[in-house]
Amino acid sequence: MKTTGNTVFISGGSAGIGLAIAKKLDAAGNKIIINGRSEERLQNALKQLDNAVALQGDLSLETDRIRIAEQLKQDYPEVNVIINNAGAAFTYLLSETLNAHEKAAIEMNTNYLSVIHFTELLLPHLIQKTEAAVVNVSSIAVFGSHKLLPTYGATKAALHSYTVALRNTYEEEKNLQIYEVYPPLVNTEFSAEIGGANGIPPQEVADELFLALKNNQYDVPVGDTKQFFK
Repeated sequence: MKTTGNTVFISGGSAGIGLAIAKKLDAAGNKIIINGRSEERLQNALKQLDNAVALQGDLSLETDRIRIAEQLKQDYPEVNVIINNAGAAFTYLLSETLNAHEKAAIEMNTNYLSVIHFTELLLPHLIQKTEAAVVNVSSIAVFGSHKLLPTYGATKAALHSYTVALRNTYEEEKNLQIYEVYPPLVNTEFSAEIGGANGIPPQEVADELFLALKNNQYDVPVGDTKQFFK
């Protein structure tokens, strides 16, 4: 996969891993389109990027997914890479809540069902490109759950299963590549409640993804997750 001259859409691109990826790809000469729910955070992120625009919206909402997909195709028809990075996670103990199913439903919608739908909306566009990619950001949680994130891991395992199926479906389409990134604990606001300060910097995730794109390495383990790929 080429690493320059792309037009890249990044969900959850206003902070954390998404912003780190945006910075890395921006510096390499790609046009970046970041998405997030907060317009203020998007505007702050744009100040850190040279060649980027922002599309505000909540991809967990069907109406926003459809609107943003249409806007990408109409206003940025050159888009050839989508990075599904936005996520949701609730920190709690199963022994101390009576609404785990409600939290799980939100996580599953954001981390799995929304990704399937948004990708589905853009696949006909991407498949027409000379070179295109879908990048799904899953987690080390694919390989085991954490008691403080009791329902989050299942959503990432589901995303992993979908990503493998998507890759297998389009394996004959050499112009469309399907990547999966597996971050471990990363030092971001998103992971603060589970000790994110002890995690790796988000830039490390961005660096690993960049190398993977360059080398056509479709599974992208990062940090501690590499132990599962030996």
